[in-house]
Amino acid sequence: MQRYFVEEKYVNETSIRIVGDDVHHIARVMRMSAGDHIYCCVNGKTAICSIDEITSEFINTAIVEWVETSSELPVFVTIASGLPKGDKLELIFQKGTELGAAAFLPFQASRSIVKWDAKKADKKVERLRKIVKEAAEQSHRSEVPEVHAPASFKQLLSMSGEYDVCLVAYEEEAKQGEKSNFAKALTTMKPGQKLLIVFGPEGGLAEEEITALREHKFVPCSLGPRILRTETAPLYALSAASYHFELMG
Repeated sequence: MQRYFVEEKYVNETSIRIVGDDVHHIARVMRMSAGDHIYCCVNGKTAICSIDEITSEFINTAIVEWVETSSELPVFVTIASGLPKGDKLELIFQKGTELGAAAFLPFQASRSIVKWDAKKADKKVERLRKIVKEAAEQSHRSEVPEVHAPASFKQLLSMSGEYDVCLVAYEEEAKQGEKSNFAKALTTMKPGQKLLIVFGPEGGLAEEEITALREHKFVPCSLGPRILRTETAPLYALSAASYHFELMG
């Protein structure tokens, strides 16, 4: 059954209205008609709905029943990625959504070759939010991860107080054989707590950035003995978190 995310303002006690790009997807791509059923997700809650009316601008559905779903990680993981080249950020956001990330925060690192001006950033963020929404629907998430506007490194540092645990993936830790900080952090976390993990761009984070992160309670950690690409490391971390919290119980 197809899944769509709906803003609360389009929901009442007995019905849900769908607008925007999802109208085209339901009517033209999926070729659904009155009587077909879909999932509608609203603020983390999921309802089975029956399509009542399809127009060019909206689709009206009747709520059949609200259902219990449990597709979210028990901890809230935010992935902070130093701006990488090409379409790597899109890959991180898409696959990271499938793996359970709660939020994404791109930031300008000193070794980031890519530079986003305000106009470019707005368009990029809009596209990334669309990618994340579609990935959340495909992977049957209950909620769409938040996509933050690009931050400066200074802004990233100031956010540390909003999280229970802050980590930074650092390849030098892997070279030195460190392999306990990440596992230890996952072990100490409780359901509902917030985890922020910082990843550098191609070339990694500069020594000055690592020093500043340490001073703002970020704990450097390795992600195993191998050096991972900037687009691979966040997916490794999310997979490990999923294994720890969802498969090990």
